[in-house]
Parts: sequence; structure tokens; C-alpha cells
Amino acid sequence: MKITIVAGSNQKLATSTKLAQYIQHLAEQEGHQVKFVDLYQSPIPFYSPDDAHGGHEALESFKQALHEAEGIVLATPEYHSGISGVLKNALDHVGQDYFKNKAVLSVSSAGGAIAVSSLTQLQAIVRNLHGINCPEWLSIGGDQRNSFQTGAAHSDIHPDVDKRVRRVVSSFLDLTKQLTVKH
Repeated sequence: MKITIVAGSNQKLATSTKLAQYIQHLAEQEGHQVKFVDLYQSPIPFYSPDDAHGGHEALESFKQALHEAEGIVLATPEYHSGISGVLKNALDHVGQDYFKNKAVLSVSSAGGAIAVSSLTQLQAIVRNLHGINCPEWLSIGGDQRNSFQTGAAHSDIHPDVDKRVRRVVSSFLDLTKQLTVKH
């Protein structure tokens, strides 16, 4: 299957991006094709209904990755109980034709214990884009983030965190497969 992962942070060493990279690793281990879109590395221009931003390379690449995807992972840090501005801006550029009937996994990282507000916000956006929210979501916070802050190998991930991430990613991939077969 074709999976697109969008890392929606504007920070070079964001734990949400590292978590998204780990999800990429897990999906590729299962034989899936993964397109990784890092909004820090490939910034997208500010959305304006008055300006279509046609021809902007990062925007066109983002749109193509979403369009080709059979499943989508949206990863964000939680800022003030919401998703990052760069991810919201990127999503403002696309419509229902990029998400309709596709499985979407919402993922977050927070400085506090967990990041439920950003996940709830992401799922509302996905519903409005006619995507299919994965029934599970994934949030790491507090000490759980330590597994993704060192920049070390995947073997440094705490076993409890690893087990949860693997379970949620497996659930997402199963849903993506089911939806892909139907269409």
C-alpha cells in the first residue's frame, strides 16, 4: 500500500517528527511504500483563498503525496491545546478529493502527559475532509518523549511505548487495507 506521512512540525528535531519517522520505519518493514513529507524541511506557503500558489514545488509535492496515498498519517506537536500552525496551513491548501475514503491516523507529541486536544482537532479536520479516522490515535508525552529525543536508533525506544506504537500502526495499516480493498 501507499502511505503518506506528514510531519507537521516547524522544529528541526521535533519528537513528533521522530515518532513519524519511526512509524515510517514500521510501515516499510511491512513492505509498504511510504512518502514522508516533512513540513520543516519543505515549508508550504501561507494559504490564502486569493492566491492559488500554483507551481510552488513543496506544495505541489505535498498535494501529490496525499493524492497518491491509500492511507495518511498526520503527526503534530501540541501547541496550546491545538495542532501546529504549519500543519493547519498545509491542510488548508487541500480539499476532500485528497482525503475522501482514506484511512487517517492522527499522531501527536506534547510536553505534558498527553496531547488529546490536538488529536481531537485533527480528527475533526479529517472528518471535514471526508477521510476515515483510525479508531485509535497515538500521543506521546512527558517521559514517553525521551524515546524520541535522543536521535538514537529505534532500539532505544522504551518497550511499553514501542508496543503501543506498533499496535496502533498495525491497526491503522489494517484499516487502510480494508478501505483499499473496497475501492
